[in-house]
Amino acid sequence: MLSVNDFIKQLSVESKINCHHYKQVHGGDINEAFCLIGDDQKYFLKVNDADRYPGMFKKEAEGLTALSNHSSFVIPKVIHYGVIGYKQYLLLEWIEAGTASNNFWEEFGRTLAMMHQQPQSYFGWSSDNYIGSLDQINQQHNNWASFYAECRIMPLVKQGFAQGNFNKKDVHQAALLCNKLDDFLPKEPASLLHGDLWSGNFMVSSIGKSTLFDPAVYNGHREMDIGMTMLFGGFSSRFYGAYNEYYPLEMQWQQRLQLTQLYPLLVHALLFNGNYINRCRDIWKQFSQ
Repeated sequence: MLSVNDFIKQLSVESKINCHHYKQVHGGDINEAFCLIGDDQKYFLKVNDADRYPGMFKKEAEGLTALSNHSSFVIPKVIHYGVIGYKQYLLLEWIEAGTASNNFWEEFGRTLAMMHQQPQSYFGWSSDNYIGSLDQINQQHNNWASFYAECRIMPLVKQGFAQGNFNKKDVHQAALLCNKLDDFLPKEPASLLHGDLWSGNFMVSSIGKSTLFDPAVYNGHREMDIGMTMLFGGFSSRFYGAYNEYYPLEMQWQQRLQLTQLYPLLVHALLFNGNYINRCRDIWKQFSQ
């Protein structure tokens, strides 16, 4: 097994970068992460087991590239990704943290609205990817309700049942909810989504702009990104005001928040158990009646 020093030396050759030294930094719950320091540039390196999460960083690189190509957000540039030994890696541009500009939240909201306003031709993605450490199914659909039921809700409910988190009644009620999704969800074209837009996946860049990272991209209903921003908080009311001014959400979007939050809550129920299980139950009880 390669030492960290030898790994980074080999990576530097493969990626054609200069690295004098490095330091370990926070990289989320499942990855090791490092700041690589060269002559006149820094890089952000993420490392994980190649066999445990196959293709994870390739999928992440594709998501970052999609966000960069279809939005005005500051997105870390993908330098290189690959596999060395038993480890996969993703090498990104290092973005320094900064201080929010006076209109940071308004610009953040408008930029997200502009990205969402570009219609996509289908719901789903070109391939499956990951949300956190879980597989994310992205089979292409023409209808949002069928995609949300078949690729988001029911696969995770069944996985939770297999783990013992949910019972047969839960599976039945979740299926009843899925049968009614078309009645609850407004018809809109698909939008490119970040897919995991909580406060831990954005930062203020050195130029005071919003930077997004750690995406779980797919084409979906834009209220999914909005619901995720509100699940754990951390977003200013000015963000939502600017979003709604540029691309108004359909009426009663607040009443649908729990539906949009069911998917990330299912993800958390599988990963962390606890009260997330009960929160999922409350949602399908409420909407399956």
